[in-house]
Amino acid sequence: MAAALGAAIALGAAGCVPLPEPEPTPSSSGNVNQQLAELTVASAGSMKGYSRTRFPHWRDTGKNCDVRDSVLQRDGESIKLSGCNVVAGRWESPYDGRVFTDPAQVDIDHVVPLANAWRSGANEWDDSKRGDFANDLTRPQLLAVSLTSNRAKGDQDPSQWKPANRSYWCRYAADWVTVKHYWRLTVTSAEKAALTDMLEGCTWASKP
Repeated sequence: MAAALGAAIALGAAGCVPLPEPEPTPSSSGNVNQQLAELTVASAGSMKGYSRTRFPHWRDTGKNCDVRDSVLQRDGESIKLSGCNVVAGRWESPYDGRVFTDPAQVDIDHVVPLANAWRSGANEWDDSKRGDFANDLTRPQLLAVSLTSNRAKGDQDPSQWKPANRSYWCRYAADWVTVKHYWRLTVTSAEKAALTDMLEGCTWASKP
């Protein structure tokens, strides 16, 4: 707690915008399953018109730093800053358990990929809303992971790709559902079946 407070103070002193409080972990699998049940099932839409530039990122979060720096600071340990740019630290990629100390070796993954979002409803948004989605620090949409796992995932949904670290499947599926539910994005029937399977037997400890 003291370390986190110290890091927050350091960021504030450097002129960075404080990070929002993270979404609480679901108190029970029932909450996530209810959200999953409420998602609209539809076929994947067309990629016509898609470009990553239609999801403007990364947004500035302070002088000479951006959302990427914010996620690196949030997800890492022993963070070292230059101004408010993250220049060193320790990151463990939850997708594959690999550990890094060089931020250049860490990717910031969109849990629900931008192209997947486009095919499931974001094509109807304007670029401003797509930018909100691509820079969403409030929902569990942005995650520091290894370059290799992020490249392997690409724009695939959970019916096509799952983290190599099976112990992370419950959290991954829950985060995917949380993001899609909040942003009112659709799921394919195969995607919903995979999420249902991944969430089978998952439990989360209640917050004190």
